[in-house]
Amino acid sequence: MRAIVQQAFGGPEVLTLAEVERPTPLPTEILVRVKAIGVNPVEAIIRGGAFPMLGEPPFVLGWDVSGVVEHVVPGTSRFQEGDEVFGMPLFPRAAGAYAEFVAAPSRHFAHKPASLSHAQAAAVPLAGLTAWQSLVEVGQVGPGQRVLIHAGGGGVGHLAIQIAKARGAHVITTASAAKHAFLRGLGADEVIDYRTTDFAEAVGDVDTVLELIGGDYADRSLRTLRPGGLLVTAVARADAELAARTRAAGFRFAGVSVEPDHGGLEALADLVEKGQLRPHVDRTLPLEEAAAAHELIEAGHVTGKLILEP
Repeated sequence: MRAIVQQAFGGPEVLTLAEVERPTPLPTEILVRVKAIGVNPVEAIIRGGAFPMLGEPPFVLGWDVSGVVEHVVPGTSRFQEGDEVFGMPLFPRAAGAYAEFVAAPSRHFAHKPASLSHAQAAAVPLAGLTAWQSLVEVGQVGPGQRVLIHAGGGGVGHLAIQIAKARGAHVITTASAAKHAFLRGLGADEVIDYRTTDFAEAVGDVDTVLELIGGDYADRSLRTLRPGGLLVTAVARADAELAARTRAAGFRFAGVSVEPDHGGLEALADLVEKGQLRPHVDRTLPLEEAAAAHELIEAGHVTGKLILEP
């Protein structure tokens, strides 16, 4: 099969198309013929060597998958051959999703929502599960709460806005002015241009902050929280000093690392079918243009998600 193999750490140019062995599914696993692959910022970081969680190259990047079940190992009952599925298998271990086939545990997948194309479905798993686990499972966001979501126009952010709205929250988000109309269309109640306005001065009495940027955003976000409010960060999740500062100031702290979860995927699919969640695909590229996709991700101007199609 064809796959994008990385032989060394470096720039996007290290991502090259190659012929590799098709994976063989183990007991409890399924083999999926990949129709679409979501590209995430974490993959560009891994590619460059700053976050070497896959060890040394060579390896095949990627986790977001939408496709069709090619083979089911006997004893695995969740799916049948021909089923359309989507998922984020094996994260943070290598799933090898920049490829034509992926083999992974069946419980890391769910049935693809019928109303979504494969490209749209591939935009959901990693970003959607990050938002779901942060806001619903950790934050327990509910009706009437005020939620501040940073980077609302990004892959996680644009889904988090919709999830928080579906939970009945008042949603505030930060984004460049060019994305404001798009984010209001997703349901954001307030949109702040981070380039012209200090969100920490403009926002207050927030129940939950979802911090997705890094830098000083977490510390500045503390100024927006009500007493006892919650800071959820998917970036500085292991920052013990930030956690201590947050708690010392009278707030709660949660660092989130996204996990494979078919229950979460099914909940996201339910929101899609109810018309409460719609992933936005910025553009699709053929698999062999993975390097170009990484260049776009690193430029920072993507709205929603980029998708590769074998």
